[in-house]
Order: sequence, then structure tokens, then C-alpha cells
Amino acid sequence: MVEFDPITGLPKELSAWDNIAMENQKITVNIIRKKFGKQYTVVEGLNASEVDIKDIAKKLKNKFACGGTAKKDVVELQGNHLATIKDALVEIGFDPATIEVSKKFGR
Repeated sequence: MVEFDPITGLPKELSAWDNIAMENQKITVNIIRKKFGKQYTVVEGLNASEVDIKDIAKKLKNKFACGGTAKKDVVELQGNHLATIKDALVEIGFDPATIEVSKKFGR
């Protein structure tokens, strides 16, 4: 069954709101170490009120074949994915100019 946007009355798949919201995000990506020295790739700066963070986490986990979680405005992925995370986020629909990938350990 087709879902309709309550604001425009158009089918949700025709809505461009998600693309506009994704282009306005300022995303930073870095690596943290957790228990037993394991590395996690952390995607920060996502606005939970504008984008579906759980859906983004699911797409990234499928893309990298890894575990992870979505907490508040942060997506954590198990492992070091700095080399390809920017391409994956652009593939999802984010603007490459708004993605900053840090080579140093965060937090």
C-alpha cells in the first residue's frame, strides 16, 4: 500500500524532503577504540529529526558487512572503514562536500 505525505498529499516515494535533509547535514567520521582495543568507525553530525538514523545504520552495516548501532545522532560501525565510508555515504544520498573524514582517533 502506498503511503502519502501528510503535508503535500503526494506519495512518499515522490517526496524530495529526504534528499534536501541529507544535503544539509554536516557529517564527521572518525575512529574510536573501545573495549579490548577494538576499533569503531563513528559517523557523527546526523540530525535525527531530519533523517532516519536507524535506516542509515542498516544500509551502512549491509554495505560493510559488519555490526554496529545507531545511538541518538551517532552511527557506530565495528571496524575501521575510513577508506570507503565517504563513498558509501554519498551513495546513500549525502553531499560529499559536507562529509569530513578524520584520520585521527576521536573521543
